[in-house]
Amino acid sequence: MTRFHSTGKCTGARGACLAAALALAASLAGCGPADTGIQRDTAKQLQELVLGVSQAAAATDHTAALKTLDSLETDVASAAGSGQVSEERRRSIMTSITAVRADLNAAVGAAAAAAKAAEEAAAAAAGAEKTKADAEAAAQAAQAAQENTAPVVPAPAPEQGKGTEGNGKNKKG
Repeated sequence: MTRFHSTGKCTGARGACLAAALALAASLAGCGPADTGIQRDTAKQLQELVLGVSQAAAATDHTAALKTLDSLETDVASAAGSGQVSEERRRSIMTSITAVRADLNAAVGAAAAAAKAAEEAAAAAAGAEKTKADAEAAAQAAQAAQENTAPVVPAPAPEQGKGTEGNGKNKKG
């Protein structure tokens, strides 16, 4: 997988995270007093957390985005418990939080898969480079051995037919 394709996948996941976070922000944007199901100060506080999730997701800091999303979920539950958020509004916000969390977890998975693919590609490239270097070293060693070997010259064979005539033992006299 090329870097371009990996980047494309991460960008798609980041876009989905941002879209979900923006939908969550829109669900918190109620300005009217009683009919929105959320008090103005509480909405402002929760919107700040949503902004933190959006910014972290845009920066592909999925860990920070998930941590901020956890804080948002805790604050929504607390606000609902104290009556600052209606039950209907709490359910709506929690549905959005669940969707954003799913998108972020998918982005984390995609980033991990891309990192693993890049690591495997680097390992394969390193292995290919080592194999090439080993082959070149073996070729150089073979060439050096061939150059350093002295040619083998056969020893001359003894002359035939002279026998023992020339040693003086069979001479008379």
